[in-house]
Amino acid sequence: MAIFHAPHLSQLPKLQTFLSIASLLLVSCNASEAEDYTKLVNPFIGTGGHGHTFPGATTPYGMVQLSPDTRTLGWDACGGYHYSDSSILGFSHTHLSGTGIGDLGDVLFMPVTGKVHVTPGTPEDPDSGYRSRFRHESEYAEPGFYRVHLDDYDIDVELTATPRVGFHRYTYPKGSSHQLVIDLAHTIHGHQNPRTEIKVIGDREIAGLKCTKGWAQNHLVYFHAKFSRPFKCKLYRNAAEQEGAEVTGSNGTQAVLTFDEDDQGVVLAQVGISAVDYEGARRNLEAEGSDTQFDTVRQQAHQAWQQQLGRIEVRGGSEDDRTIFYTAMYHTAISPNLYSDCDGRYRGMDQQIHQSEEGPVYTVFSLWDTFRAFHPLLTITDPDRNEAFIRTLLCHYEQGGSLPKWELAGNYTGTMIGYHSVSVITDAYQKGCRDFDVDKAYQAVIDSSNYHEGEPQIASLAAREKLNPKGKQYNDQLGFIPCDLENESVSKALEFAYNDWCIAQFAKSLGKDADAKKYEERAGRYREYYDAKTGFMRGRNADRSWKTPFNPKFSEHRKDDYTEGNAWQWTWFVPHDVDGLVDLMGGRDKFIAKLDQLFNEDPTIEGENSSMDISGLIGQYAHGNEPSHHVTHLYNYVGQPWKTQALVDQVLHTLYHNDPDGLSGNEDCGQMSAWYILNAIGFYSVCPGDPTYSLARPLFDEVTIHLPNGKHFTLRSESNSRENRYIQSAALNGKELRSPFFTHNDLVSGGVLEIQMGSRPVKDKLVSDRDSSAAPAGEASMESGGEIQGGTAAVLP
Repeated sequence: MAIFHAPHLSQLPKLQTFLSIASLLLVSCNASEAEDYTKLVNPFIGTGGHGHTFPGATTPYGMVQLSPDTRTLGWDACGGYHYSDSSILGFSHTHLSGTGIGDLGDVLFMPVTGKVHVTPGTPEDPDSGYRSRFRHESEYAEPGFYRVHLDDYDIDVELTATPRVGFHRYTYPKGSSHQLVIDLAHTIHGHQNPRTEIKVIGDREIAGLKCTKGWAQNHLVYFHAKFSRPFKCKLYRNAAEQEGAEVTGSNGTQAVLTFDEDDQGVVLAQVGISAVDYEGARRNLEAEGSDTQFDTVRQQAHQAWQQQLGRIEVRGGSEDDRTIFYTAMYHTAISPNLYSDCDGRYRGMDQQIHQSEEGPVYTVFSLWDTFRAFHPLLTITDPDRNEAFIRTLLCHYEQGGSLPKWELAGNYTGTMIGYHSVSVITDAYQKGCRDFDVDKAYQAVIDSSNYHEGEPQIASLAAREKLNPKGKQYNDQLGFIPCDLENESVSKALEFAYNDWCIAQFAKSLGKDADAKKYEERAGRYREYYDAKTGFMRGRNADRSWKTPFNPKFSEHRKDDYTEGNAWQWTWFVPHDVDGLVDLMGGRDKFIAKLDQLFNEDPTIEGENSSMDISGLIGQYAHGNEPSHHVTHLYNYVGQPWKTQALVDQVLHTLYHNDPDGLSGNEDCGQMSAWYILNAIGFYSVCPGDPTYSLARPLFDEVTIHLPNGKHFTLRSESNSRENRYIQSAALNGKELRSPFFTHNDLVSGGVLEIQMGSRPVKDKLVSDRDSSAAPAGEASMESGGEIQGGTAAVLP
């Protein structure tokens, strides 16, 4: 089975010079001598299973994601494409990467021949409308470029992109009609009654608008397209042909373009998009398209990705390891997406048009996922962009009255829990990344923690209720969140405690001692939910009695005390106070025993409507969803770092694969990949807001991070192999590490972290706490070595 194809030299276009891209280069290596990292990317990873990624053409953090759509409905349609499908609907210009809810799929183009349908065919009956069968053997993808052969129409389709413009190249068969369907009714997770319009501007240009109310309650996409050959056009409203050069509709509009034939059969299309207006789409097209040739754009996209991927250089590991790593790097540079036009205009959270005075504005902030590893990764590799993301979040606050939880296309969706903009802002500030309005940021994080009934008014009622859940009010008034009054009370309370800890750190740094004291107290409220009798975090009723019955393996998706998980997964979410959690559980030995049990418990998830997000199981640890992502590192805090090393090794090798079904859960806008990147390098950010990194098991012999400040941080592993997964010793710039931790300042100052690997755990090294105190005494269970038998279990020494 073909997954992706490395291009032959004969297939690559001639190198072009492009100053607009070169001005952005940040890596200080000679491009002619550097390895071509794009050849190590497999864009099909995550397009199968439940990864929900897409394989099409985009640029780093670009506005355009030009990709094939094979389905529009169902959970596995969130990215528009699923590797198991055998027919293609067409090629749309916007896509989400790895989300658990679908939207976008805007401005669908489908080249066709023969009899033209203006409504789509179905997967079961492709011939019932426009749709074509295809084979993966005739499909190819690399960063910034996608190609496929449409078998039913015998058309070769090639796609590439600049940040704001999609480029199409169609090669039609000789002797056929050369036609193109444009369908503005097409939407991923098909929204009802989209408002659309199409305008024919001449015999080579066409423009349009699509406005939908889906996950994003008010989502507008304008487009302006220019073609290499003249066309004749027929317009349709709800599949009925209309007279004139313009058409509008509330259920979708379509256009069918018929091009004048030539000997080559090639049609080129350039499509600029904008959320602002028609003029914005036209200007974006003129600024980034116009007379630019397709192969030139493809090479520009290639070079932009080469520079993006080259921020981290790895040596050693298997070919699959390197492919998974650089594909992860690729997936962490797809979103957030550029949202402002080339002239700096953008549609704000108030749905008004604004002019950016502080650089680009972005959209698609999956903060419940990305605060954990994606944003911490950027504080290392691309802090300037991370600061730009924070400036965008502050624009949302200024225009809408609240920091977002999950922003999409300038809309509050209110999706997920917590207020994790706070974490992103605090983590950046604590690491010295402060190119944003600090006073405004501080006010924003304070406001995010408080209950504001009916706010923000510009959001939909459903979004307002999610942005300001009653749980905030109960937390303020009662000091805890009763499970009989608030859904998902335990998960919300634990995340509120962590978010409040972040605010306390921010307040301390700014000398706001009263606020720091207040939020430190709130950060400790996780203790309210720990039941010493069962050993789990669990729901409490308003009278403070425990909710019964209780089953730590039970899950009812989004309708119980835990968000997309169960008590086994959520009990450990106290990243800001691991020592306090250890004490709460009865001390180090009991904590370790419980943690061992987590990874070796029977992996059955109970409940008829259990969350499908609970996946990638090792025992009851669920790597396929974000709440578990820090848990493998908790052994580092209790003097057993070799178990962290063994578990990270197991996750890296068993839950990530060079395959379409290569992810154990949703990619979630780069979070799943960011976890892999950091742990494969050899460390992880357990608690964003604390500029400390926890050592893992380095996957490669040598990793060099090319820092934006011009310095380099290298992690070098001696005697590294699949069998040698245990750290024997570690030295930072020649000084032995006594604990499995180092700081962000250590990293960005540059230097070398040297690690000696071996096949057996070393239990008298790296066991001091983060203050280099004496190593904990005693040993807990599970030191016999080998693999635990039965079910999906951890491999612990």
